[in-house]
Amino acid sequence: MTPARRTPTSTYRLQLQPDFPFSAAEELVPYAASLGVSHLHLSPVLEAVPGSLHGYDVTDHTRVRAELGGEEGLRALADAARARGLGLVLDIVPNHMAVPGAMELNGPLWEVLRDGPEAERAGWFDIDWAAGGGRVLLPVLGGPLGEELDRLSVVDGTLRYADRRFPLRPGTEELPLPDLLDEQHYRLAWWRLGRTEINYRRFFAISELIGVRVEEPEVFAATHALVLRLLDEGLIDGLRVDHPDGLADPGGYLERLHRATGGAWIVAEKILGPGERLPASWPVAGTTGYDAMRFIDAMFTEADGAAELTEHYRAFTGAPPDLGGEWTATVRRAAYKMITHELAAETERLTRAAVRVCAAVPELRVRDHAPWTLRSALVELLVRLPVYRPYVTGDAPPSPVDEAMLVTAADGARTMYAVPAEAAAVDTVRELALGRFGEGDDLTDFRVRFAQVASALRAKAVEDTACYRYAPLLSAAEVGGDPGEPALPPAAFHAFCERIQRHWPLTGTALSTHDTKRSGDIRATLASLSEHPHGWAELVTRLTEETARAGVRAPDPHVAWTTWQTAFAMGFPDRERLLGTVLKTVREAGLHTSWTEPDESYEAALERFVLAGPCGPPLYPLTEFARELEPQVRANVLGTALLHLTMPGVPDVYRGSERHYLALVDPDNRRLPQLPVAQLAALDDALATGYDLATEKLRLTATALRLRRAQPEWFGELADYEPLPAEGIAAEHCLAFARSGRVVAVVTRLSRRLAAAGGWEGTYLPLPPGPWRDLLTGHAVSGKARLGQLLAANPVALLVRED
Repeated sequence: MTPARRTPTSTYRLQLQPDFPFSAAEELVPYAASLGVSHLHLSPVLEAVPGSLHGYDVTDHTRVRAELGGEEGLRALADAARARGLGLVLDIVPNHMAVPGAMELNGPLWEVLRDGPEAERAGWFDIDWAAGGGRVLLPVLGGPLGEELDRLSVVDGTLRYADRRFPLRPGTEELPLPDLLDEQHYRLAWWRLGRTEINYRRFFAISELIGVRVEEPEVFAATHALVLRLLDEGLIDGLRVDHPDGLADPGGYLERLHRATGGAWIVAEKILGPGERLPASWPVAGTTGYDAMRFIDAMFTEADGAAELTEHYRAFTGAPPDLGGEWTATVRRAAYKMITHELAAETERLTRAAVRVCAAVPELRVRDHAPWTLRSALVELLVRLPVYRPYVTGDAPPSPVDEAMLVTAADGARTMYAVPAEAAAVDTVRELALGRFGEGDDLTDFRVRFAQVASALRAKAVEDTACYRYAPLLSAAEVGGDPGEPALPPAAFHAFCERIQRHWPLTGTALSTHDTKRSGDIRATLASLSEHPHGWAELVTRLTEETARAGVRAPDPHVAWTTWQTAFAMGFPDRERLLGTVLKTVREAGLHTSWTEPDESYEAALERFVLAGPCGPPLYPLTEFARELEPQVRANVLGTALLHLTMPGVPDVYRGSERHYLALVDPDNRRLPQLPVAQLAALDDALATGYDLATEKLRLTATALRLRRAQPEWFGELADYEPLPAEGIAAEHCLAFARSGRVVAVVTRLSRRLAAAGGWEGTYLPLPPGPWRDLLTGHAVSGKARLGQLLAANPVALLVRED
């Protein structure tokens, strides 16, 4: 009999890799059970590129990854988890597959490259055959083809280039090499041509990942058969869907997945923009939690201090508005660069589709648009979208939200045309994106591709560029965040929680993930700078000048500002980790160097600065400054953790983040941490204070998770959420709420300003009726709790009503 699937009360994210396979995860099952989670959340487990540290580069949907232990290893893990009362949640990747070095590892792609458009599985992949003259461009060569010919050869019936292998079109094996290359269904090309010539849909701008057409029923069935079998057999309970915004019809895909899984718990990695709502029609439990993360972080950021810090940053860096000085302008410029460079091939495909449509539709008003006006209209519309994408489908009118968004974008786009009559192209492109001219080959292709390119553009322009260029307060430059408005009032948090409890009570929530640029505790540390902006600005100026006087100047003031902040957040900088993060920062920002055009002299100067500055003598005053802010950091770290673990939704705890967890952008955050197995076992039921921050956070996390697991009805689908306003002169520094009248969470916010104003004197928290006990200290309280007493030992309290 198949075990009944269970909805998680909380999940514990494990980042599987060859050095941490299923057997290693199995060893952690007792620890995870003791911690209090209900489910292990596994990164992708299907066959992937050999050695992959993440598993999102899937090569075979029919097998569990051998490097992790195969299906046998997964079953053993599931059995061990079930024996301890735990379930499994699995990460799946429907949007793309790998274009691996050993191409035969991706069987469907190998077949398509060998047999071309007539291949049995040619419909698997988003390939624009017409754009390549019937051939797939593979940008894999290290230089122009003429310079690489000597490295190409035919061996055992396959084409070889270095350690890569490619199939040969049947009947071409004996041709001379130049003729053989011309006769293939693919074209090997210099990697730099991928930017402009690629003719398959990619994951963002990564040519090593090819888009999969899961909107086709047979492709969905083939790519999901194994995962659905694991669900049917009860090995797994739920799914995390990676990047649904890349799909042709995210809502349609999720509806099909919902039906196929029998209504399993599913969360979608949907990044919501400011003010954006998850489509109500999606049959999912909710998101993976970046929206919750944005509201949590904002509670510990001081608005006036963040604004002052921004002014200091602008004065220190001299950054122009569109190159890091102002958020919106920086995003817009990054989007222009991305759509015309990294995504140039995608833009051209959309333009070609628009030109064909305008020549074919019956309406004469769209006939006389020059290709350049359509291309310009595309660019101007896409860079103005404030969210990842619209969700227009062919079987329903566009939503009022999508229509209003594209109308607003079009209003701005028209102003970029010198001749008003030519601006009519904007209206045509807008109507095409909204599906106003109906459906058909090019019409449907344009509508779908417009949304998919919008998604890639937003991710690349905002997350991967602007968040590295605009850096007043690095804690705000996060996936799903709003660096332009890093602080929000408590009322915004409460409104968010009330809405989530009402509409998406089982959504995912998160503080740290494998994709966060900085862990939750790094961001909590950085947020403390918003309470001490002047002191930080003075310190950065002094340290940068001291390093310069010692003979090592910062390559530029922007990188000095970001490097000092990163080093401050790390506490005691590890030179290898700091160097790796700062190097990625400047390459992603693309202001002085980049991944594709690295400036070796700039990067060498950067390394000298890091070693002489944050990793040199100036480290001492930096650590002294950090010591001054330790009380604020403690309050922020524990406060963000408690909000995450008690607010509406299902909290996901990233492995290692149950303790004080200081991780930077990947690959740093994918390192295998030392988990506190023995430390958790040593925490007994004695209620005590005075622990170090790592142990304090571990105790808080275990206490909250165990409570959620023991009393799921207090936090789950039928629970409720009630804001609890404090009273008195320091009321704004207390954020509190009740869950189902049985649990009260209390956190301190902006504690430095609180201390400067005299502390909690004269401030109270009216509690719901009944006697209450703080699970963290054992103290009993009721009625109007004096916050000076309730929070005397800890900046947070977790109260449970005692009947």
